Amino acid sequence: MDSERLMQQLQAAGFHVRHSDHAAGAKTVLINTCGFINDAKEESVNTILSVIAAKKRGGVERIFVFGCLSQRYRHELQQELPEVDRFFGVEEFDKIVETLGGVPSPKYLTRRAIATPPHYAYLKISEGCNWGCAYCAIPLIRGKHRSTPVEQLVVETKLLAARGVKELLITAQDTTYYGIDLYGYRRLPGLLTALSEVKGIEWIRLHYAYPAQFPEDVLPVMRDNPKLCKYLDIPLQHISGKVLKNMRRGINSRQTRALVEKLRAEIPGIALRTTLIVGHPGEDDAAFRELEDFVEETRFERLGVFCYSEEEGTYGAQHFTDTIPDREKQARRDRIMSLQARISQQLNEEKIGKTFRTLIDRQEDGYCAGRTQYDTPEVDGEVLVSTANNALQPGKFYDVLITAAETYDLFGSYSAP
Repeated sequence: MDSERLMQQLQAAGFHVRHSDHAAGAKTVLINTCGFINDAKEESVNTILSVIAAKKRGGVERIFVFGCLSQRYRHELQQELPEVDRFFGVEEFDKIVETLGGVPSPKYLTRRAIATPPHYAYLKISEGCNWGCAYCAIPLIRGKHRSTPVEQLVVETKLLAARGVKELLITAQDTTYYGIDLYGYRRLPGLLTALSEVKGIEWIRLHYAYPAQFPEDVLPVMRDNPKLCKYLDIPLQHISGKVLKNMRRGINSRQTRALVEKLRAEIPGIALRTTLIVGHPGEDDAAFRELEDFVEETRFERLGVFCYSEEEGTYGAQHFTDTIPDREKQARRDRIMSLQARISQQLNEEKIGKTFRTLIDRQEDGYCAGRTQYDTPEVDGEVLVSTANNALQPGKFYDVLITAAETYDLFGSYSAP
């Protein structure tokens, strides 16, 4: 979304802007970077190096780098990558526009370009985080939690809906903390209700829900509001009490299990997506087995696993020693993902013979790809619908009969009424 906001500012200033994964044909290349974990940092650096290579060949004239990696390691990057013309932080959009010779426009505060397919868009409701998890560098990069006012988010959503957006993907570093800084209490239920009243929005999907002090008054809204997807992305990270304490998650094992049980009881049929970290300091063999058992028992509909990486400046880097070898971390990750693959296959097979409302994302040769309310774009599975002449239109909803299942994807058929 940072890239989308910058694109809108540049377009308003009269620049021709193209969102792309490569630098072909561009005179000035702007690279948005991530500095959260090692893999993301490496990907960002590799992207910068590839554009530097294009510059040396004469295809690119200027390189600007912005975002989290640039915010956190600006001095080091300037020393190591002198071919980059300028480095900017995470929210220095005005400076980028001015450096390019344009004039920033504050009237575009609620406007942005859309880099996703036109029928869905992300909506960031806040910036920063107050929790200070041991492994996490986000507060060092993004600062303390800052909520965007409800009124501003409603205006932005109306503008998105007017452009054809039907699915709203709610994001933040912590969506469930929303509102405390502005209103003195967690205002997520009211925000979701206000957004659901925007004409044209048909699905609203909630991501990055922090489990500690979870605002349970959001559950009736998710259960009863037909526009709220029965889907929740809630990164639990672990289940071992010892590891959760070391992680400084603000929640223990018993509370975590109780929260999962309550989510399933209060919102029948909900699909839970979670992420886990393996190899965190304190995760001995017993703690890892407890995590495996938790995954087996809970049967998450969606799950991803990261290997712990020590991040400079974090509480974990200052107070713990990263003693678990990378090979062991990867082996633990593979064990959890293998377990999850079996669970996912079983859950998908249970959907065969049932009909699901499906939002079509794109057409391919001989089939169309879409998603149910239980699947978020890019990270979850798809519903692949075999149709003659690609009859289903992207951005529209269809009732699809599930006819077959793989580990992560479903296959279906559609018959026009």
